[in-house]
Amino acid sequence: MQRHAQSGFTLLEALIAVLVLSIGLLGVAAMQLRALQSAHMGYQRAVVSLAAIDAQERAWAELSLSESDPKSCPDASMMPYIRGAWLSEWFGVGRVLTNAGSTFNRASECEYTVSIEWQETRYSIGETGDAFVYQFRLPEL
Repeated sequence: MQRHAQSGFTLLEALIAVLVLSIGLLGVAAMQLRALQSAHMGYQRAVVSLAAIDAQERAWAELSLSESDPKSCPDASMMPYIRGAWLSEWFGVGRVLTNAGSTFNRASECEYTVSIEWQETRYSIGETGDAFVYQFRLPEL
């Protein structure tokens, strides 16, 4: 009688297959986490863009369109009021963004610069880079 060679998987082959499969699944999980982080960073960039546009609209709101009260662009004396209201609306506890040095300044006559720097606190690997800078000019009345 002849003995047949063993057929099928051995325990060692099955363990190696499970190991390869688990490494692949860990890679998929890491990619999913990175995709979620990137989506959140994209969301924050969209919010930062809205915050910059809101700063512009706040400056527009200070223009007077009445002929009886002609007024030019908001001057340096108005900027602390506008800046304070803008910062309290977008940054702080319970807000979407954590302020890391954002500014809203008058660059020259009717020209303004909004520089937004935010701190990423949701993930340990934060986004680094330059601040979001938005410049605009209001019409002179």
